[in-house]
Amino acid sequence: MLAPSSKFMTWRTPAVVLICGAMIAALGFGPRSTLGLFLTPMTQGQGWGREVFALALALQMLLWGAGTPIAGAIADRYGAARVLIVGAVLYVAGLLLMAYGGTSSGMFYLSAGVLVGFGLSGSSFQVVLGAFAKLMPPEWRSFSFGVGTAAGSFGQFLFSPLAIGLLNGFGWQIALVFFAGLVTLIIPLAFALSTPTMEPAKLGAERQQSVRQSLAEALAHRSYVLLVIGFFTCGFQLFFITVHLPAYLVDRGLTVADGAWTLAAIGLFNIIGSLLAGWLSDKMPKRYILSTIYFARSIAIVAFITLPASLPSTIIFGATMGLLWLSTVPPTNGIIAIMFGTRWLTMLAGLAFFSHQVGGFLGVWLGGVLYERTGSYDVVWWGAILLGMISALVNLPIIEKPVARMAAAAA
Repeated sequence: MLAPSSKFMTWRTPAVVLICGAMIAALGFGPRSTLGLFLTPMTQGQGWGREVFALALALQMLLWGAGTPIAGAIADRYGAARVLIVGAVLYVAGLLLMAYGGTSSGMFYLSAGVLVGFGLSGSSFQVVLGAFAKLMPPEWRSFSFGVGTAAGSFGQFLFSPLAIGLLNGFGWQIALVFFAGLVTLIIPLAFALSTPTMEPAKLGAERQQSVRQSLAEALAHRSYVLLVIGFFTCGFQLFFITVHLPAYLVDRGLTVADGAWTLAAIGLFNIIGSLLAGWLSDKMPKRYILSTIYFARSIAIVAFITLPASLPSTIIFGATMGLLWLSTVPPTNGIIAIMFGTRWLTMLAGLAFFSHQVGGFLGVWLGGVLYERTGSYDVVWWGAILLGMISALVNLPIIEKPVARMAAAAA
């Protein structure tokens, strides 16, 4: 952990950092998690097919992922607060342009895809977790990863019914503007997560590793590569469900409001799942936690798509998936911290997150394309099941030990 300055000790206590970081995670992830609720009203209002909306959000996933390791490297080098502020500004601009950018699909790709995607890369919970790793005492670290992840889920729980209320009462444009206003709150909160600017010459010998050296070390490490491969499935499953579940439920005879409450249930129960995963990460091998999560997700999806559709079964599915939702993040970040330390943690976790977002891109995009071609989401659901089974196996050989450089520095 970085040595805190005296200024940090005056007001940025671990509790203050934890609370402000949790609020940022909720504000950053909450609006994004509700965008699937906008699919039906926006496509109907703008005269688009579902593939236009799906491609924009798939592009968002990809750019969010591509921008995260870059944002992470900048945050690791120059401090998290600057990255969070710039990310929030881009996020707000994207939401406003989504609301009033006209009916052009190209403008929608720019706003919902490019601006919101890059905005999320700088203002989402990944940057928050990187700041936690540097600012929190070691004994708080795994717990803080769980809290930061759970806070994002609380944002999903809070914003889903809020989105339905705004959509029903004011329409999708006002809903997006209202969300943009809430996202601006990230800017003042970001100052609590200021991390020191890192000057390599002033670091200890064991920490004088460059970005290039860190990337080369990680990409040559078999366990890190397996972790990244497994995280692909997480993104595929999560973002396909987030974007397409409301429309899928409508196709099966339920309502958009039922979809909103299901997403809210996912967010609520993921608070429990993320905190539990953070706690368990200090008690047992993290690779077993990840393998169990991926396997259990596949079983839950099989049950959901084969049973008759009803609101109770859908809420139960949401609660079950919620327990397994972002609970992959604390053990994933924890494994990276064990293997490589915290110096470039935000960047290396961001690179793993890029794999997650590539999976999200394919899940969202294929959901839209295959629905338009087949009139059904069945192929994507079964693909998500297969990927979950594969990832459950991929995570088992991971070795949770520091690399030789870290072990030598600790000796």
